[in-house]
Amino acid sequence: MIDPLKAWWAQQLVLCGWAFDPEPLSVSPDSAQARMALFDVRERGELGWRLVEACLPGQGGALRRLQALELLALAGAAGWLEETQAQAWAAWLAADIQSQHDSLDAWLSALRRERGQVDWAQGDDGFLQACEALAQLEQESAGVTWEVLATWLPETQAASRQPPWPSGSAGVWRLRAAFSPVLSATCEPSRDWPDVHRWLSEVWSIDDRDELIRLLLWLGGQGHRYTWDLDAQRLTAQGETVRRRWQASLGEARDYGHVMLTFLSSGEPLEWAAWDWLRLADLAYAGWNAGWLERHEAETFAAHAGDLLMRRYRDWTTVAKAYQRGRSLFEGVDRRAEFAADWSALLNAASSPWQVPLDTLLDAPRRDVSRSMIRKWRASAWQWVMALASVREPDLAYRQGIDRAPDRQRQDDARTYLHDMLGLDPAMGVAGLSRLWLPAQVHHLNQLAADAAHGALPETDTPTGRADPEAVRMRNELKHCARHAATIFMAEKYAFYLMMCADSGDYDRAALDELAESLRGVLSRFYTGPQALIDAWATWEAALPEGDEPSLVAEIRWHRDDPGSPFHWLDWHQGSWLEPGERLSLPRFTSLALVGPLNAAVWGAPVPEGRSERDELREWLDGHYGLLSAEALKTFLDFLIDAGDRQEYLINYAPYTLNAARLREEIAIIESDECSEDERNHLLRLRRVQENAAGCNDIDMTAWDVAQTVDLAIAGRQMEWLSAAEFDAFLERATQLARAHYASWRDYARGLYAGFSFFMGETEERDALLKSFGEALAAWLSGAPPLAGAWASLDFPGAPARHWAPLHIDTLPGDARTLH
Repeated sequence: MIDPLKAWWAQQLVLCGWAFDPEPLSVSPDSAQARMALFDVRERGELGWRLVEACLPGQGGALRRLQALELLALAGAAGWLEETQAQAWAAWLAADIQSQHDSLDAWLSALRRERGQVDWAQGDDGFLQACEALAQLEQESAGVTWEVLATWLPETQAASRQPPWPSGSAGVWRLRAAFSPVLSATCEPSRDWPDVHRWLSEVWSIDDRDELIRLLLWLGGQGHRYTWDLDAQRLTAQGETVRRRWQASLGEARDYGHVMLTFLSSGEPLEWAAWDWLRLADLAYAGWNAGWLERHEAETFAAHAGDLLMRRYRDWTTVAKAYQRGRSLFEGVDRRAEFAADWSALLNAASSPWQVPLDTLLDAPRRDVSRSMIRKWRASAWQWVMALASVREPDLAYRQGIDRAPDRQRQDDARTYLHDMLGLDPAMGVAGLSRLWLPAQVHHLNQLAADAAHGALPETDTPTGRADPEAVRMRNELKHCARHAATIFMAEKYAFYLMMCADSGDYDRAALDELAESLRGVLSRFYTGPQALIDAWATWEAALPEGDEPSLVAEIRWHRDDPGSPFHWLDWHQGSWLEPGERLSLPRFTSLALVGPLNAAVWGAPVPEGRSERDELREWLDGHYGLLSAEALKTFLDFLIDAGDRQEYLINYAPYTLNAARLREEIAIIESDECSEDERNHLLRLRRVQENAAGCNDIDMTAWDVAQTVDLAIAGRQMEWLSAAEFDAFLERATQLARAHYASWRDYARGLYAGFSFFMGETEERDALLKSFGEALAAWLSGAPPLAGAWASLDFPGAPARHWAPLHIDTLPGDARTLH
């Protein structure tokens, strides 16, 4: 039985100079490939382009369709296409030709007209004779006539059937048509991409599977759009002068800056993510051809690109325009004027793989498979560490997926950072990281935010002065943070520290992985998902800028808004509850806060320090207190709690407050002769009694002994001169002493300031030191700035509770007002 399609196809090939053969694919493979080379078709991607261009509207369409029929026959004969696929294309082209020409005469007339316009100098090659022969057959109703073909082809007259590009899971390769249409669901590098390894190496610097995976995840999760989006956002609000100054600062990237400013000034949509996501599909196809990805892996990465594109764009035209903008920025040349020439075939040709609506590119099961795979690549807890740390250091995004060992320079930089900035000693192992986990700081911030939201913050006028107005403003603005747990404010920094520890190579990686797992569990507990976490992070980052450091708010919100951001693909589960460090009880945190401004704000229980930090502590203990051993420290702590400097005042100075004349005489006697250092200090204190400096004669100065006790006990624990139990015992005794003498932080601050002032030795910097200490006390009391110290968020030991409960559970144990 004669196959009508094959017979009709063979008849059309006669117009191309072929002898009639009812089997269009009967040409030998070598001859077929040689003839395709004459058409400059040497790989399947070029064949795909010829099929796309075959059905472009406008001049030359008939000849392009005829050539496509010939190329299909050659490709099928050469084994480039399966026979069924070649026939499917021939059937689709036949239907398309019939939709454009209502008879054979019309078809032949169009061919003759176009042939006469473009090939008049070729001479007589038998084309006209072939046309006449086909016309004669049509008149005699011999062969496969126009009417017979129309009857045989299913729904031929509609011609709205989609062209037979690969379907099913391979349908996702429609995305790669932006670079080269993919004709086959199978991959044959010799026919599809012969020089793929060279291309990967030269264009992408990719030489193995691991690097390929990293780049695929980078394109999906960050890509070039990250920097471009942030630049565009910042420049949008700037004037022309600032914009030009920014461009001048780019150096070799000035051309990129010029294109960006051109887009801004012309009102161009600032959207270019398709530049990353289409290249993600292209790179996945390259990885398949290179043998580094299995078929299902390559298709799933491409499906991920399709998923992201479907979320961001409404149709293929907006995809193409976004890609063209991205290409313009990348190349530093405005390519918008070339849009029609570059994209007309894909967007307009009836045979284009982009004729399907973008929103039908993936069905739900295929989309779910791709999402599952991306989540698997980001499933480990360490992916949380890299995602969080990459906000501060965006280059870390290149290492997501399959991490790579850092180079020597990176290791050295990490070691320097850990030593100089954090004082970490590798000899301590991961145990040293526990002091960088600060849930007490989080509790403090959550409490300030809750109080700010209810107008219950402390007064800004304190016994030692008025809090700085700008710091007060910052504190009051914490009301906007009340609904967001502050855990992320601390945890993202902790993640960065973990990353630095891993990069240094000095810490056990398995132990670091356990800390990463704990970090994931904590964040999964306090935030319901990436949206909640990122919103909290951005809110707290905006409320608490880090000095002169640039704000990360824009970078954080970028991750919220970009669907490819790693944060949307992390494995979000709580697991077992185990924090990376100790969570203080609220009473213990309160006790530690008794140290006040004598020390930097203490947000965690002290732990033994490394060698260099111990050397500094030893020098301080010796220089200020003459303490050289654990026994000497314990003896002195007992003294401070049982008697302390307050006893010296009571014995040696308080009596003078009852006899002003005797005080004047004592001062005069000492002033009349040369003084030793001890006598000089005694004289200074007598004068302070005479002047009632800082209220020393009226105010209980026990706070000075309490604060010193806590300060020295902390140092003793860091030196390991005190065991954990001994430290807790001294801390409890100091707390009981404070509770017995004071009822509030304000009273305690008065006593601490008076004691600091009274017992300060002779120094030219006394006034400056007193001023600084008074300002620090004011900051601690008012909570302005918020991280100065903890008094504003804590009830004084033994005092009634006065704070509002936060709206979430991230608080310290022992807080009776915690919501559950």
